[in-house]
Amino acid sequence: MADTLLKIQNLSVDFRTQDGLFRAVDDVSFTIDKGQTVALVGESGSGKSVSALSVMQLLPYPHATHGPQSSILFEGEELIGKGESFMRTVRGQQIGMIFQEPQTALNPLHTIEKQISEVLFLHQNMSKTQAADRVVELMELVGLEGLKDRMSAYPHELSGGQRQRVMIAIALANNPELLIADEPTTALDVTIQAQILELLQDLKTRLNMALLLITHDLTIVEKMADHVCVMQAGKIVEQKPCADLFTKPEHDYTKMLLNAQPKGDALPAIPDAPVIVQGANIKIHFAKTKNIFGKPINWVKAVDNIDIVAKKGQTIGVVGESGSGKTTLGLGLLKLLSAQGTITFEGRDISAYNRKAMLPLREDMQIVFQDPFGALSPRMSVAQIIGEGLEIHRKSLSKTDREALVIEALHDVGMDPDTRHRYPHEFSGGQRQRISIARAIVLAPKFIVLDEPTSALDLSVQAQIIDLLRDLQEKRALSYMFISHDLRVIRAMAHDLIVMQNGKVVEAGPAAEIFANPKEDYTKRLLEAALNLKTQKKAAS
Repeated sequence: MADTLLKIQNLSVDFRTQDGLFRAVDDVSFTIDKGQTVALVGESGSGKSVSALSVMQLLPYPHATHGPQSSILFEGEELIGKGESFMRTVRGQQIGMIFQEPQTALNPLHTIEKQISEVLFLHQNMSKTQAADRVVELMELVGLEGLKDRMSAYPHELSGGQRQRVMIAIALANNPELLIADEPTTALDVTIQAQILELLQDLKTRLNMALLLITHDLTIVEKMADHVCVMQAGKIVEQKPCADLFTKPEHDYTKMLLNAQPKGDALPAIPDAPVIVQGANIKIHFAKTKNIFGKPINWVKAVDNIDIVAKKGQTIGVVGESGSGKTTLGLGLLKLLSAQGTITFEGRDISAYNRKAMLPLREDMQIVFQDPFGALSPRMSVAQIIGEGLEIHRKSLSKTDREALVIEALHDVGMDPDTRHRYPHEFSGGQRQRISIARAIVLAPKFIVLDEPTSALDLSVQAQIIDLLRDLQEKRALSYMFISHDLRVIRAMAHDLIVMQNGKVVEAGPAAEIFANPKEDYTKRLLEAALNLKTQKKAAS
């Protein structure tokens, strides 16, 4: 008989809000045995992350409370109600956690080496030399060999995928008995995703480590999990062995999740569509090392001599692994980063525009950032966040008219307008991303850079957002630059495609042609990793 490591019984979680108590988790029960992988799946807001944070006792107590029958036993020890001093001996040492949003989970003031070393000093009393060796080992484990000469880098200097891998390294540093992985591959490109999943599977087997996997990606669940719990509105509506769930789902909600994925093709291109944004010979280089006088002597060529054209009513997709320069290129086109080369907007050369000159154009050029929590002010309500651009660019609007546009934008992204007076921390990751999209579309821009806009969303909402973006593109002839590591999403949206690696264009052309007949080996590897991942099911087990 398997040894039970974690036993959750009748777990309930209530949050105090302005409108009274809100029940986020309602009478949830499941167990995890040693060496077992249990997956919690469900849409954003279903209570998955709240359940995991309850195990770590990291909820915002006393604003969060557990029901009187709630119990969380770890190796027979009750965790609910335990003090901080006890929980510090559990967190990191016995239970590790990979958080969903690495940008907010990592300290912006500390280098990546310091943050990984910290858990080694705290739990294992390692010397600096021992810790340095272990940090290098962990960096190699999670596929960050290229950062070994950049250990003094800060989180904001890394790509989203690199930050996520640093979080995984921290969680694995002390070889915990239980690893809680909250969307561990959300920000990762498909090739690294496969590597990380194989790494977690290998560690689970080698260390007899249990894994609580929280995800909205059922492809990952099918590949990794032994047992699956499906959550909806705070309740577990179905749980059974993984193979049984995929072959014989019983609950209608489970069936909906299994059938949900982005579908369809890009809209027909507008004949002879005018160019909205064009970049020629775009270069964005960052100083890597400096001499004693502060003069750069080595450069990171994040974007190296790239041409890009975004036409009215069309989508140009930009794909590539983390650190390839995709986001940097988008920020350069929007003049949010300094770039060399020529940038034009509707035929106007804006290459030399400063911040003041760009302000009138911000209404027409918007961005949806990859990390929704880091992009939203925690001190502003949803209504204030979405309406801020209207206050700057539509000063003639009355308060009533402005609120009506905010409500319309929330409707467009599938959010309840009654939630507009709440704050970002009160929403799930997927809900926060939808708020970010609403903020961008409320100004009816002509060009939007979409930086991984669906990476934090469950599959059913991904499909809704893709449909929404296509509808908006058709109605308003919007031009998109769509950055993503999810080639299934890109295939559903893009007219043209740019494949990037190490700051350069590897392959470019009509998206349909590249998907059907990729010419470069790198492109072929990306497509195989993305579109054939499901056929590799259980390959690492």
